[in-house]
Amino acid sequence: MAQSARVKLTSADLGKLDSVCKEIQGIGLKTGVRIKGPTPLPVKRLHIDTRKSPCGNGTETYEKWEMRMHRRIMDINADGKGSAIRQLMRLNMPDGVYIELVLK
Repeated sequence: MAQSARVKLTSADLGKLDSVCKEIQGIGLKTGVRIKGPTPLPVKRLHIDTRKSPCGNGTETYEKWEMRMHRRIMDINADGKGSAIRQLMRLNMPDGVYIELVLK
């Protein structure tokens, strides 16, 4: 029976996220499994506005901060042995890249 997995990747650093996606595609080419993706999902943006003056006196000036979370989804169809999925589990993730693996 063919086993499939859905891989969800999340990172604030787009360069690291793309490098991990390329590594997963390389695993797919080596093992000969079919990989769909990476499919980009909408970027989540976290906005934080803080007032510069701690005491409240003076003009109302604000600092604006934004953090962007980039996300990708990949679907992997693997054989019953799961060699591609095993290699995916052994993959070294850089700091700041989070992976979620769901077997179907």
